[in-house]
Amino acid sequence: MQQHGYRNSASGARAPEVRKSEFLTFRLGSESYGIEILKVQEIRGYESPTAIANAPAFIKGVINLRGVIVPILDLRVKFRLPLANYDEFTVVIILNVASRVVGVVVDSVSDVLSLTDEAIRAAPEFASSTFDTRYITGLATLDDTMLILLDIEKLLTGADMALVDSAVQ
Repeated sequence: MQQHGYRNSASGARAPEVRKSEFLTFRLGSESYGIEILKVQEIRGYESPTAIANAPAFIKGVINLRGVIVPILDLRVKFRLPLANYDEFTVVIILNVASRVVGVVVDSVSDVLSLTDEAIRAAPEFASSTFDTRYITGLATLDDTMLILLDIEKLLTGADMALVDSAVQ
């Protein structure tokens, strides 16, 4: 959630308020990621989804979430990370992405953080057309940990969402 505006100071003058955004942070392997909290509908424990035949590897299947069929995507597969066993810490983050409800499997959810614009650094640009980083909105450092901030709509829209739609229908 972005917050901005003006705040009254002791002298009565209006000073610009610091803009903040809130992110849900989660882990995939040894890395920490953050997604805008406004995209998050809920967080659930992992349960095996119903597999869809011939679906791409990153689509684990579908679940029935209170009458809504929700595709479940594995971000480890999407990011080409080594596979991990699903355990009691594995969760599914249910997201609202481009007017769709989608679940993403992550290793664990960590926290909700509020970051100022100044705390977020631009992601480096890579000169490779095979390495798409448009979905990385920035990087933040917390203590000794680098947090990779994701634009989940850029990550899960376009061709991937067309695959999700075709697999689910």
